[in-house]
Amino acid sequence: MTITEKMLCTKSHEYLSENADGTYTVGLTDYAVEQLGDIVYLELPETNQEFTKGETFATVESVKAASEIYLPVSGKIVEVNEDVVNAPEKLNEDCYENGWLVKIVPTGDASEQDDLMTYTDYKEELD
Repeated sequence: MTITEKMLCTKSHEYLSENADGTYTVGLTDYAVEQLGDIVYLELPETNQEFTKGETFATVESVKAASEIYLPVSGKIVEVNEDVVNAPEKLNEDCYENGWLVKIVPTGDASEQDDLMTYTDYKEELD
């Protein structure tokens, strides 16, 4: 996955990207990873767990800080990136292609995406 026009971002630095099969990939943006520094620990949920929009679904720890990660839209976890759990430093190397966190099936209304920003708008807001 690369940064595309379809990728949406939250003000709390998570991204949401629609996949061809109707699932969505969720992860941390490059800005969030850069701000955290060297990531040393990542805790992700089990598959089949359901979360509502804005609910904490994961925790990340770096040498600088620990942060909660929030789900951008309501959804059911259908896949967890075990590679990044076992080697959290992969987030520092590539938070999009190999460092995604979970894949979800959305369970909420499409309007939950209304307050998400395009990647371009997200980057502009950071400036």
